Amino acid sequence: MTRPLEGSVALVTGASRGIGAAVALELARLGAHCVLTARTQGALEEMDDAIRGAGGQATLFPLDLARDAEKIDMLGPSIVHRFGRLDILVHAAGLLSKLTPVAHIMPPDWQQAVAVNLTATWRLIRTCDPPLRAAPAGRAVFLADSVAEAPRAYWGLYGFGKAGQAHLARSWAAEVESTPLRVNLVDPGPVATRLRAVAMPGEDAASLPQPADVAPAIAAFCQPQETRHGATVALRA
Repeated sequence: MTRPLEGSVALVTGASRGIGAAVALELARLGAHCVLTARTQGALEEMDDAIRGAGGQATLFPLDLARDAEKIDMLGPSIVHRFGRLDILVHAAGLLSKLTPVAHIMPPDWQQAVAVNLTATWRLIRTCDPPLRAAPAGRAVFLADSVAEAPRAYWGLYGFGKAGQAHLARSWAAEVESTPLRVNLVDPGPVATRLRAVAMPGEDAASLPQPADVAPAIAAFCQPQETRHGATVALRA
């Protein structure tokens, strides 16, 4: 198998399950050394086994995006200190929280949603910007959601965070346009993930694409030959 990412280092958030895990495995198959972040140590260890079983390499960095602000801030410097580079960021972590009327959103739910879906994005951009700019072909991918562009009833708590995340990513893309760094958003559409199951409990998950089905298309945005920049691409129109 061709390994176009051989020698590169990729940071993947939300890497313990779902789309984040599938993309991490795909990047590892393509040759990237993957730094995996998620809250659950055991799930990360299972991913480490899967990646090594596929002939790849991974480093585990357990953290809680809602609570570990200092750990997020140290991700970029820590990765550079250990590996000498950071080439790829895939921000797949997200929090659905509760589907509720905007007028019924409770302060703790608001604070957690802001922390995970918005503040963590800002901190990740801040810590990863220097090494990604310095990389020969830096790539950053953020998972987008159609609810950010077309608000729906009861989805305000989740949708505002995804909209804010998209705005930050697009602004960053405009700021680094003259560098080799390419920044894009990818909307995978409905996929059989735990987040989707919580939001749509009556839906038949077997009728949906699996995370492994969309991972190759997302990983393609991380490859050196990718030229798109500042784009929001829906995998399922």
